[in-house]
Amino acid sequence: MKRLFAGLAVTALIAAAPAYAELQKGAKAPEFALQAALGGKDFNYDLADALKKGPAVVYFYPKAFTKGCSAEAHEFAENIENFKASVIGVSGDDIKALEDFSTKDCASKFPVAADPKGEVIAKYDVALPIPGASTMLKMDHPANRTSYLVAPDGTVIATYTAMDASKHVSTMLDALKAWRETHKA
Repeated sequence: MKRLFAGLAVTALIAAAPAYAELQKGAKAPEFALQAALGGKDFNYDLADALKKGPAVVYFYPKAFTKGCSAEAHEFAENIENFKASVIGVSGDDIKALEDFSTKDCASKFPVAADPKGEVIAKYDVALPIPGASTMLKMDHPANRTSYLVAPDGTVIATYTAMDASKHVSTMLDALKAWRETHKA
């Protein structure tokens, strides 16, 4: 019963979090390299390497295996072919948790990166702005639910912040489509 109450309390706090994205359209996305997992296997993810291949969606989420984060990961996985771009999820989880998350909720379709020290979360200014969230989520650096679309030159094309996970994928797909319309080769 205590576990259920704690879970409901965390959900209520996250839902009440203010929506903001510090990096605005046109800003330079901070470069980062993190340990990541794809299909349960660890590797080093580098945003600069991903951007050499085209645009990238960098999305931050509070914690693996929570209701909204699992739903968001499932939706990204279901739509990965529609992106035709790099997608990376970033959270304050440790790599062990993300190895499992990458196979189950991400369906081995895209990588998720571990930022347990919150360094990238801080660079992107997406720390979850809820007092006590770290204690309730049992992690030091939970991220706010924020998605960025980054152009190959590192410029932020679009941002979207909302704790409701239901519109992150469609918002990033729409932004990517609009960007591609103006960047046809």
